[in-house]
Amino acid sequence: MLGPRGVTRARRLRPLRLWPRWPWGDGFIMASMQKRLQKELLALQNDPPPGMTLNEKSVQNSITQWIVDMEGAPGTLYEGEKFQLLFKFSSRYPFDSPQVMFTGENIPVHPHVYSNGHICLSILTEDWSPALSVQSVCLSIISMLSSCKEKRRPPDNSFYVRTCNKNPKKTKWWYHASGEIKKGMTAYMESTVQLEKDGNPCFFELEYR
Repeated sequence: MLGPRGVTRARRLRPLRLWPRWPWGDGFIMASMQKRLQKELLALQNDPPPGMTLNEKSVQNSITQWIVDMEGAPGTLYEGEKFQLLFKFSSRYPFDSPQVMFTGENIPVHPHVYSNGHICLSILTEDWSPALSVQSVCLSIISMLSSCKEKRRPPDNSFYVRTCNKNPKKTKWWYHASGEIKKGMTAYMESTVQLEKDGNPCFFELEYR
């Protein structure tokens, strides 16, 4: 295009938008999350998994943080023991998995449960899906405890509890079918530890944030 003196003037081009323009904003996302949580809250109240009960006081002030009371299943190593699970939900739930950990005075002694309440369970990280729910998580934790054959802490419990972030989602977990630590992980040998020799061992990398 020519300017007033015949000098070519560059046409100002609008920058390309490389992502879709979503028809909703943060308010819509928050409303969607709250609607989903209200639905799951009602389901947990009306049809809780065996041994699970929603702590009603925990949801009186906020719907994004729940406490679920749990009792060990009959016929297991945890029969009659009482525990509490803490659920925290971000504004991206259910696309983002909830933060789940044991809390309170009694933390179950289990190879996948640290003494600070953090749980090594794939459904809470890489195997999470928006199709899953609080009830799905509760059932997985019940199954994890019920299948335990020996009460013991993870062998790296002291190191992990001393160095980890308070938020268990800040820990990057690996789940392997074999009991060997891969050679490519040797750089993390001090912060990457085998939890089990048999079954599905867990490995972790600590993120210092």
